[in-house]
Amino acid sequence: MPFILKKMFIKEKQRAFLFIVKELGYTQKEAQRFISKGRVLVNGEIMDKSSTEIEGEIEFIYFEPISRGLQVHVEYDEFVVFDKPSGVLIHPQNRNTPYSLIDELKYQFGRDANIAHRIDQETSGLVLCSKNKKSERDIKMMFQERDMKKKYLAMVHGEVKDDICIEAPLLRKQDESAIVRMVVKVHKDGKKSKTDVKPLKYFPDKDMTLVECSPLTGRQHQIRVHLFHVKHSIVGDPIYGQSEENIVKFLDKELTPQERINNSGASRLLLHANELEFDLYNKKFHINSKVNFSKLCFDCMSL
Repeated sequence: MPFILKKMFIKEKQRAFLFIVKELGYTQKEAQRFISKGRVLVNGEIMDKSSTEIEGEIEFIYFEPISRGLQVHVEYDEFVVFDKPSGVLIHPQNRNTPYSLIDELKYQFGRDANIAHRIDQETSGLVLCSKNKKSERDIKMMFQERDMKKKYLAMVHGEVKDDICIEAPLLRKQDESAIVRMVVKVHKDGKKSKTDVKPLKYFPDKDMTLVECSPLTGRQHQIRVHLFHVKHSIVGDPIYGQSEENIVKFLDKELTPQERINNSGASRLLLHANELEFDLYNKKFHINSKVNFSKLCFDCMSL
């Protein structure tokens, strides 16, 4: 388990955040964040004020990354790119999450390495990661200035005959229902969003089309919602295009793989981050996934 409860003994009374900075090598900002998240315990009680003085035995919950052998797709001096499999989280959902991509990154490249952007758990493909604090700042600035071009591959229901430019504002629903809260919808009050869609190949026997999607904005679930909006939902999507009953079964992990194939067409979301193109440190990078996505799609359509 990546989160470990470690007992420590402090000989001289000192402020909690200073102990974490001096003894454990974290920055002051990191130390204060750990304390605010309840990761320091004194006598079994969570301590939530970083200025509190501590002495004697304390417990500190820290992140100890583990590896499952996921190899780096490409590596440069300042950053790396992983080709993430579907099903792997980017970050842990909670302290009981057994493994996520941040485990693999920090295990291989150290505590200062960090993930620069997110893709959904079920989306596979390229994820850009910084190797140190400086490159993290530089890459985040690149994203803020929208210097990153991303292309995704998706298998969608129905025939897409022509290029489509989808400009539909996206809003994350606010509702008491846990189901509704996680769903994004097209709404006039939402944020401006734009996705270009290009058909690559139609499979008449399946009535499905392989498409290339270029999101020009980076909203949550953008490609999934936009394709659903134009009546070409992604094959294998367990949320968009599904009944509430099946959404609940999926969220409660009660949907069998065969039921999911029957409902949505595949055992996983058939969306893949296939290309990254950007300028960084006066160099142009164009990185492509090596995954045979078409073959993967058809492999996921049956057990």
